[in-house]
Amino acid sequence: MTKTYGKLIGASLGPGDPELITRRSWAVLQSNARWIYPVKKAEEASYALSIVERGGIPRPADAVELVFPMTRDPEILTKAWVRAAEQTVALLAEGRDLVFLVEGDASTFATFGHLARVARELAPEIEVETIPGVSSFAAAAATTGMPLAEEDETLAIIPAAYGTGVIDHMLDEFDTLILLKVKPLLDEVLELLERRDLLATSCFIEKVGSPDERIVRDLASLKGEKVNYLSLMLVQNPKRVRGELRRGCRKRKEAVDVSAAAQA
Repeated sequence: MTKTYGKLIGASLGPGDPELITRRSWAVLQSNARWIYPVKKAEEASYALSIVERGGIPRPADAVELVFPMTRDPEILTKAWVRAAEQTVALLAEGRDLVFLVEGDASTFATFGHLARVARELAPEIEVETIPGVSSFAAAAATTGMPLAEEDETLAIIPAAYGTGVIDHMLDEFDTLILLKVKPLLDEVLELLERRDLLATSCFIEKVGSPDERIVRDLASLKGEKVNYLSLMLVQNPKRVRGELRRGCRKRKEAVDVSAAAQA
């Protein structure tokens, strides 16, 4: 007998403000779908769950937590991912839809994509829906009044863990950098920005959209401070020397087509 699986839905919740939950995610949260949500340790608080609860929807009694430990140990991570995927598939095999709560946007540096991929490796027939949402950096840009990119400007989004060498190089390649998870390298990043004379055109944002949101424009004041894991920096480099843009591509193509026709 063929199993009938429920649908696996990744519900993006935005970075922290329940008002930024989309209508589609809101509808799914209030449907008959069973909730699953990520935690770092068993029975620990879930940031994604807290966003929904602050929006006025209480945690259903049958909601299930999935443990994703904060570690870089590949063996521990592999076991945790397999366990979470197996648990997800087992719940979907009951025939009921599952909605996985995701802070920010489910397609951007999120747990959901990997969970869905592993679950479908175990059961390829599982249907997956990903609901887009407001990312932390989009909300940070709106809150601080710092546009991410205008006209022909370039933009890059990277985890700060790549190190200051990579960040230094990318500052010459992009007009705006979004540095995610800056906590471990905060002082090193600040020193780099000071050396590049970019402190004045950068901004630090912690837990954007949440009741504990903090915006710091005087970046030098952060030196030596321990910040929250959910923190990022917007870095603009107005001094960047840009390459020449290729414009009028359509006209050039038409000219090539005419030339080719004449030669024929």
